[in-house]
Amino acid sequence: MTSPKDILKTYWGYDAFRPQQEEIIASVLEGHPTLALLPTGGGKSICFQIPALMLEGLCLVISPLIALMRDQVEQLEKRQIKASALYSGMTSRELDITLDNCIYGAVKFLYVSPERLQSPLFQARAAQMQFSMIAIDEAHCISQWGYDFRPPYLQIHEFIESFGINKVLALTATATREVKTDVIERLGMKGAKVFSKSFARPNLSYSVFHVESKLRKLLEVLNNVPGSSVVYVRSRKRTQEIARTLQSLGVDADYYHAGLASDERNKKQEQWVSGANRVIVATNAFGMGIDKPDVRTVIHLDVPDTLEAYYQEAGRAGRDDKKAYAVFLYHETDKQALLERIDRSQVSLDLIKRVYQALSNYYKLAIGSLPGNSLDFDFEAFVETYDLPVLDTYNALNKLESEGLLQLNEAFYHASRVMIRVDKASLYRFQVAHPQLELLVKGLLRLYGGELFNQYRKITERDLAQLINTTPGQIKESLAALHQYEVIDYQQSSNKSQLTFLKPRLDVRELPIDQKQLEKRSRLIKEKASKVIDYLENTKVCRTRILQAYFDETTDENCGVCDYCIQRKKRGLIVVDPQEVYEMVKAVSSITVEEVRKKTGGEATDVLEAARILLSEGRIRLSGDRLEII
Repeated sequence: MTSPKDILKTYWGYDAFRPQQEEIIASVLEGHPTLALLPTGGGKSICFQIPALMLEGLCLVISPLIALMRDQVEQLEKRQIKASALYSGMTSRELDITLDNCIYGAVKFLYVSPERLQSPLFQARAAQMQFSMIAIDEAHCISQWGYDFRPPYLQIHEFIESFGINKVLALTATATREVKTDVIERLGMKGAKVFSKSFARPNLSYSVFHVESKLRKLLEVLNNVPGSSVVYVRSRKRTQEIARTLQSLGVDADYYHAGLASDERNKKQEQWVSGANRVIVATNAFGMGIDKPDVRTVIHLDVPDTLEAYYQEAGRAGRDDKKAYAVFLYHETDKQALLERIDRSQVSLDLIKRVYQALSNYYKLAIGSLPGNSLDFDFEAFVETYDLPVLDTYNALNKLESEGLLQLNEAFYHASRVMIRVDKASLYRFQVAHPQLELLVKGLLRLYGGELFNQYRKITERDLAQLINTTPGQIKESLAALHQYEVIDYQQSSNKSQLTFLKPRLDVRELPIDQKQLEKRSRLIKEKASKVIDYLENTKVCRTRILQAYFDETTDENCGVCDYCIQRKKRGLIVVDPQEVYEMVKAVSSITVEEVRKKTGGEATDVLEAARILLSEGRIRLSGDRLEII
């Protein structure tokens, strides 16, 4: 396979690329530092996966999202492409085996968090790896102007330089002008080629309804627009309340949030994806990595903190390019609630220090020590132990994370994993000596193959139980016995939050947190919140154009499908065709805006919109209030 299209067809089954994918791939293969801005659902992963498959060596993928890492590894493995990921919750032995496989085992993709790059273990092993390229996903996290700044992203350039990686691709779905500049500068991407797909979605209609009863309007939208829907709210409690209310009114609805048990989350997600449930009411924990193209409505009942977050969540509608709706239900109290929430998120430096000291005591860490692995973290037990305020403590942990001191991953599901620790001859002798475990060993090999000898494989105790006609509980006991005999390494499934100290424990008096930087970040957060409010209270501009302008995309064209554009059409306001205006100007060489307005029947703003397009194309010029031919 010598071309990107060959690989696309062979592994993904597609005959053609989506817009700009082929150009981005070509830029990477030619060795140009490349920044790709593709909206949610625009196919970012293809842009690094295909060139990596054409190059010798390992593609290092930087991602801050464990759920997306694991999803992409699973998708690649389904296509018979070797991929691995390093994430919190793995044992030292698992990390060791995974890194060895990346050095010796023909792995093509290694997914890591930016925090991992500074680990001495990772750096030592990376020196033995042959990197083909590096892909930096969620690249906006490198910028303090971004909505999700993560200091460890600032170390990526140093890693690229140290290991001589000469093919660099940065990807993001959302970036303002300042963020784009920051990404290029901080990654050292001199002469970068920038590819930006329009943030306009012609098939997606944005609308905001100012309502007294959100529930009544929600039902109206769901009744008027058939098909699958996501309803976003901010709290776990509200997901249940709204879903149960919808169920009582005859709507096939379910709820989803990160606090559910893993099996329950997976079941709810699968039922929604398959269409068994039409509506999922969820927090923003839902949607990452889910490939469901036929979502017809995304409905927000609560206000997100940024337009970036809103655009990504709303963009999960209509990925099949068919008509879809992003609906916002807005009440006059929402503005004050957002501003109060932003204020509450700003915690004092004293509390941040108090929480850091409490964490050090909680894990019994001496100054200068650094735990080798991620640590299980029970937030409720922690705040109760040290009599800390719940909300302020949560926000203080976020501040410690944003300063690069620690990383906190909310509870997510780790499947059970197994690796055989002995060679084939020793395994055979063990089976002969322990016939009561022979059936289980054979079952493991039958279901999960010989790769168990050289890497960890995810297993399901239920599947093993069905195969050898026993119970999942008995399987767990037998696997634990094999682990005790040191025949296998068995890591049972877990569903706990993980906390990772990224730097050796410091004396709280030496925490590298700058009060001025905290205040600067606070101002930025408030500015972003004000942009959300402006969007929601707008009545004078096309909503798609507002989003395009926010992401530094200049256009004079209205989308024609948002609530603003639809209301203009209903009021009989005519959108003036630029070509029609050009023909009028050409016929008489010079004509006033008012004369054009009368001839077309449109408004002055419509005429000026058409004129701006002609001016940008260099077809006419503006002299006072007259349009003149060039």
